Order: sequence, then C-alpha cells, then structure tokens
Amino acid sequence: MGAYILRRLLLMIPTLIGIMAISFVVIQFAPGGPVEQVLAELQGQGGGAAERVSGSGADFGAQQSTQGGSNSGYRGAQGLDPEFIKRLEKQFGFDKPPLERFGKMLWDYLRFDFGDSYFRSVSVIDLILEKMPVSISLGLWITLLSYLISIPLGIQKALKDGSAFDVWTSGVVIVAYAIPGFLFAVLLIVLFAGGSFYDLFPLRGLLSDNLHGDWCAPWDNSFSFPRCFGRVVPDYFWHLTLPLIALSLSAFATTTLLTKNSFLDEIRKQYVTTARAKGLTERRVLYGHVFRNAMLIIVAGFPGAFISAFFTGSLLIETIFSLDGLGLLGFESIYKRDYPVVFATLYIFSLIGLLTSLISDLTYTWIDPRIDFERREV
Repeated sequence: MGAYILRRLLLMIPTLIGIMAISFVVIQFAPGGPVEQVLAELQGQGGGAAERVSGSGADFGAQQSTQGGSNSGYRGAQGLDPEFIKRLEKQFGFDKPPLERFGKMLWDYLRFDFGDSYFRSVSVIDLILEKMPVSISLGLWITLLSYLISIPLGIQKALKDGSAFDVWTSGVVIVAYAIPGFLFAVLLIVLFAGGSFYDLFPLRGLLSDNLHGDWCAPWDNSFSFPRCFGRVVPDYFWHLTLPLIALSLSAFATTTLLTKNSFLDEIRKQYVTTARAKGLTERRVLYGHVFRNAMLIIVAGFPGAFISAFFTGSLLIETIFSLDGLGLLGFESIYKRDYPVVFATLYIFSLIGLLTSLISDLTYTWIDPRIDFERREV
C-alpha cells in the first residue's frame, strides 16, 4: 500500500503541472488582460482598477497625451505615454517571456507563495480565507443534509422496490433534480423573502448587521454562551434557510438512487438468502450483513464530499442571495483578469481534489480489505 500511495503522490506533480499549463495558455493569452483593465479604467470604461496601480503611474499615464499615440498594441493605449505602459507591464510581470512567467509561478506555488491580488490590496490567501465562511456554510450543511436524507430514503426505496412509495419518491427526486437551483432560489425569494408574498427571511450575508462582531469562539475573551446560542446561531441559520433549500433541491438525488441500487444488488445475492434461511431477523440481515457491503461506495465517497464541502462555491446561489463566497470570487477574478487569484484558487482546489481522490481510494480499502489497488492488474 505504501508503494501505491507514493505512486499516486508522484503522479500528482505532472497532473498539477498539466492543469496549470493548460490554464495558463487559455487564460493568460486571452484578450483583455490586467494591463488592458487599467487602460480601460483610465479611459473611463473600467471599475476602479487604476486606483490600485502602485505609485503615481496611473495619474501620470492619465495626464499624458502624446502626438503619435502608443505602439504597445494594447487596446485603449492611444494617447498614453509608452513608458507608462512599460511600467504597467513590469508591475504585472508581463515584461518577461511567457515561459519564464509560468516557471516562476510554479516555483512560487510549490512554496505556497501565491502573492497578492492585482486589484485588491490583500494577499490571495487572505482573500480566500475571507470568502471561505460562506462557502463552508453552504457546502458543509448541504453535504450533511444530503447524506442524512439520501441514505435513509435510499434504503426505504430498496426495501419497498416497485411499491407506490418507491414510484412517487422516484418521481419527486427526478423532478427535483431536473429543476435548476437558481430558478427555485428566485421562486423562494418571491414567496418568502420580500417578493410578492411574504417577507420572512433575509437576503444578505450570514448574519444580521447588528450581530456582526458577535463571535462564537470559546477562546474569544468576549465569548458568551447565551449570546452565541441565543442570538448568533439562530440568526445564522435564519440567513442560510433559503440558500440551503435552493441547493438541496437536487443535491440528494444522485446519492438516493445510488444507495437504493447498491442495496438492491446486495439484497438479491446468495448470502442474503442464506442468512434468512438460518432464521435471522430481517433487521439483522439488513443491518448486520447487507448494510456494510451496500454502503461501501457511499461511505468511501464521503471523505471527498466532506472535504470538498469546505471549498464549494455556487456562483448563482451566492449572487442571488448576496453571499460573498468563493464562487463569486472566482467569477469576479476571471472577469477582472486578476490572475494571481485565478491561478492560486485553481492550484489549491486542484491539489485538494487530487488528495481527496487518494483519500477516497484509501477509504475503499479500509472499509473492504478485499480491495487491493497494489495488486490489481494494469
């Protein structure tokens, strides 16, 4: 097993390099880079990018007006001093060849040095940590709700296969899976969040404005059990109710049907018939024999789902409910060509995904020792 783990870890290196190389080519050479973002701001077409350019270069460039214009090749560079364009390129690292930029980026990422955002005065790591509470809240609760609903429902569907209960629950699950979450989110807002009917739930953030700064950390000197669990926790779930309902509509469909099919496959095997012939109760047969084998694929996938829940970002749901999380951060970073944020999040999430895949495979062997990846035929 040690050799298998080592091989998987070593294979992560070329996989990460390949992911980053393809993304570098696609994103970095796409039109409308960070230099053009600043130039657009100077021409009155941008959204604040020039304010974050270091020094007084932006003011200098905005005031320059040469007769011949600039030959830099950037759209919107006409009328700006070429020296100013060169300083912009140097600031963003575009004064170096692409291969050198890519090599430096990989070397920095291997040391987990992700630099600072181009257009925000904050490091990339701090920016990701700032947005993670929203994504953790959505991803973690959706994962737990999904498993708590899907597994019991899937077991009952397997035990009552072909019954009226199985038919109508399958219909509900399939219809729910087919409805886009963002459309259901809009419906929830119209009905329950100040739309045309009721105004029962808030639409912004994870806490009400008057509760920001009230922490539930026991190590905080200002920690108060009654204040935390009497005010902050209920307010937190009050804000999450509608987003979680919108996300959970289709979250449990796959796990439910997978659980049902796994149990059906096991129930029809010979060892179950033998156990029943020995006089074992149906409950003992189900939970003493069938459950472990049927839940292999479900439980083995839980570590991956649980870890990925901490980095889940749902762009549309976050936008509709005004939740500033990783999904919205990724979209804005791509739109603004904030390359340090784009590549850092891609690198971190790809690395986590590869490690999670390895953990999931190791969970298979822990649950069922008969599985041995080291001895399988290639």
